[in-house]
Amino acid sequence: MITRRKTLALLSATAIAPYLSAFDAAAAPLTYNLKPVLLDPGVWMIAGVPEAISRGNGGAIANITIIATSEGAVIIDTGPSRRYGEALSALAEQLTGKPVVRVYLTHFHPDHVLGNNAFDAGIIAAPAGVISGLQKMGNDFASAMYNIAGDWMRGTEVVLPKRVVTEGVEQIGDRRFRLIDLKGHTPSDLAVLDETSGILITGDLVFLDRAPTTPHANLEAWRQSLDRLGEIAHNRLMPGHGPAEPGQRGIKQTRDWLAFAEESIRDAFERGLDMTEAMAVPLPEWTRSIALAHYEYERTVMHLYPKLEAALLPRVGKRSL
Repeated sequence: MITRRKTLALLSATAIAPYLSAFDAAAAPLTYNLKPVLLDPGVWMIAGVPEAISRGNGGAIANITIIATSEGAVIIDTGPSRRYGEALSALAEQLTGKPVVRVYLTHFHPDHVLGNNAFDAGIIAAPAGVISGLQKMGNDFASAMYNIAGDWMRGTEVVLPKRVVTEGVEQIGDRRFRLIDLKGHTPSDLAVLDETSGILITGDLVFLDRAPTTPHANLEAWRQSLDRLGEIAHNRLMPGHGPAEPGQRGIKQTRDWLAFAEESIRDAFERGLDMTEAMAVPLPEWTRSIALAHYEYERTVMHLYPKLEAALLPRVGKRSL
């Protein structure tokens, strides 16, 4: 028998059900939905989203690589958080049927290295400059990521690699990895060529269809690294952000962006524009298809203007001879 009390209870439950569902969804553990794309037998790419780091994407904006070898899985870059690294480690073992035996880091930016927490530091390898950069700035990076990405970062701490690598070739199982020591995007950048597949993993020395970031950039050194990458024979290039493609479109687009940004910002500076006015300079037509073009151009103005001021403006109180 349905009583008045039961009817009221049923109506109340129906009314609050949507809110309970929303609460349950918000309280549920955050999960990265990693989707590997097979590029070549035994090589997978996990594509980062073409966005700025946010609470919505959990910082998963960088491309990550998983490579199967007869000895075990090799991973290039670990993502933005411990939670991401744990999902990445589990996926690598699932895809390859073996545990992770080596992790290479391409540079020290947080979207590429804060997943280190999920791996034994003894299998994580990077150039000395990457390690020292992470040691100096890693805690600040982690704090910033906690502020932006929130609970995605729970349990994330900075883990420094214990293996220092230099230019050369490393054999892991049945695969040879050519390690290329470069710089420009940061003071220390590592590119990796899997000689078996011919896939060249460049880290953030190359961006494709996504505007480059420049907080620690040396543009002249970056261009020299792009020249060197262009000389390396490869079947496919995987940028730090953007699609993996045959050819050199990513190298050219990155070089074109750096040239445009540098010339435009210098021109604005020489015309006496302030930083806000420089940020409002119209971007060329060809940048319309590039994700975050305005956002990254504005950030690059903020990065380069102080350097131009330090180099070109006269120092107060300095006498001319």
